[in-house]
Amino acid sequence: MDYTTLTHENNDGILIVRLNRPDHLNAFTVDMARDLENIFRAVNDDDAVRAVIVTGNGRAFCAGMDLASTEGDNVFGLDNSKRPGLADMADLDDPEIARVRDTGGRVTLAIHACRKPVIAAINGAAVGIGATMTLPMDARLISTKGRIGFVFGRLGIVPEAASSWFLPRVVGLPKALDLVYRADVLDAQAVLDAGLAQSVHEPDELLDAAVELANAWTRNRSPMAVAFARQMLYRNSAQDHPVEAHRIDSLAMFYTSIGDGADGVRAFLEKRPADFTSKASQLPEFYEEWTRDAGPTAGGTTRRSLPEPNK
Repeated sequence: MDYTTLTHENNDGILIVRLNRPDHLNAFTVDMARDLENIFRAVNDDDAVRAVIVTGNGRAFCAGMDLASTEGDNVFGLDNSKRPGLADMADLDDPEIARVRDTGGRVTLAIHACRKPVIAAINGAAVGIGATMTLPMDARLISTKGRIGFVFGRLGIVPEAASSWFLPRVVGLPKALDLVYRADVLDAQAVLDAGLAQSVHEPDELLDAAVELANAWTRNRSPMAVAFARQMLYRNSAQDHPVEAHRIDSLAMFYTSIGDGADGVRAFLEKRPADFTSKASQLPEFYEEWTRDAGPTAGGTTRRSLPEPNK
């Protein structure tokens, strides 16, 4: 599969994905949405990848939707002739609803379903979808030149990309409301103060810091346990009662305990490195049922392969 709006390379198990429309400040397009969704589906089946880092080529991370590139009456590429209702959104794979479905949400649902940790290395402006696409990522590291803005109110639209679900979980509901209502563009220090970023770095140190974090999270770790832990923390924390988490914890604990966990315990007792042999592409059967949200494009069971890396 060819990607026209991004590049990717495997750096010793860390997949570095670069948004690649630098002449347009990496502004978001329908093609970019498709490329990002596809690469995050594909990475689940690539056992050579332990974690993913997303950054931008050039001086921006992503300057929001490319409002000048869309054909038709709707600048967001949606079909103005439709009048969808809530019932129409029940089947997100219905071709009739495709032209009213938020493209940013397709991306963030794919990131949410990812079996590998995902880190945003925000090298410049991240505005609109450039900001919301980072919310389902596990950490946001930002350059001193980075900026983040949830500027939807200035355009008369609403936060998209399922950010009304993600943003309050990242910063809390009062701060999320303030960020959306104000619609300000925050500098790196303000982003850190708001709890949106984990750390601030000089531009030439940003990517190295993201790689270091990715390695700290995934090197010498069980791929199966990492995949389970990522989904358990996101999904179980949104349940109404802890008993729902207990059901999944029980299954995940059982399968990891008879897999990598068995050697992990022996290695601890024998004071040696563990030999983890599981693969994130091969998880117990219940995992697919548990993480299947609303069809293949939201939960993702279709197997894809990453093409050869490009730079």
